[in-house]
Amino acid sequence: MYLHVKETAFHCKPEKPDPVYAKQLQELIGGQWGEISVMLGYMFQAWNSRGPIKYRDMTFDIGTEEIGHVEMLATMVARLLERSPVEDQENAAKDSLVGAVMGGARVEDVIMAGMSPQHFIVSGGGAMPVDSQGNRWTADYIVASGNLLADFRFNVTAESQGRLQAARLYNMTDDPGVKEMLSYLIARDTMHQNQWLAAIAELEADGLDETPCPANFPRELENQEFSYKFLNHSAGTESAEGRWASGPTPDGKGNFEYVAEPPALGPVPDLGMTDPRLYGTQKVPTPPDAS
Repeated sequence: MYLHVKETAFHCKPEKPDPVYAKQLQELIGGQWGEISVMLGYMFQAWNSRGPIKYRDMTFDIGTEEIGHVEMLATMVARLLERSPVEDQENAAKDSLVGAVMGGARVEDVIMAGMSPQHFIVSGGGAMPVDSQGNRWTADYIVASGNLLADFRFNVTAESQGRLQAARLYNMTDDPGVKEMLSYLIARDTMHQNQWLAAIAELEADGLDETPCPANFPRELENQEFSYKFLNHSAGTESAEGRWASGPTPDGKGNFEYVAEPPALGPVPDLGMTDPRLYGTQKVPTPPDAS
């Protein structure tokens, strides 16, 4: 059961409308690394969790928090698309979508200047589950594998990319209200990155999994000749200077080996014939010897 609190988690009111920036802010809602992605990813990870209850509860906590982040961003986008009550009629006509429609600038000019046409045509001045280019959010963006270590590592990536994009958007606006909200979201991304890293360490300390993940795959079924070899597949050998090229491996189970010129270990592929009804381009069969 979920309970919606009418107040938002944090302030989400711009100083003035900005339909162009509203389009850009959509990335944090419906983009690959947006709040819808992490919200549903975390919720499915929690719903599917069969591990100790503390991990399930923690994942529910952050997933439910992310619902509030979607609400904040959607509210901000909607407000960026309306006329600010503190502006006079003349400025509103110049700076807002409503003003453009009601007789200020032509709405076509506002659209061509960079706002999302869908904010006018489809949502009627509201946020949408899309990215900054209008692409619909897709469930392909979420990860919930049933393996908590694998998922938590992905979650660190998601929070890192989300924080990166929020930081870039912070520098793309001068609106103090928008900056205030983004500053809060960036701070929560800081917490969440640390939270997932702490959860990864605790999972390993609890003996639930380890590197390489999944740890319960039988090692004898793995071709261990190649488990710790770094294969240099580019010109030059500068990559040999890295920590990944020599010395003990992070899992403590081997040592890195640098292979400067990795050999091809398989033959040239030679495909056989397909069903002739597929009408593909194939080799001409060798005719029988007429003699």
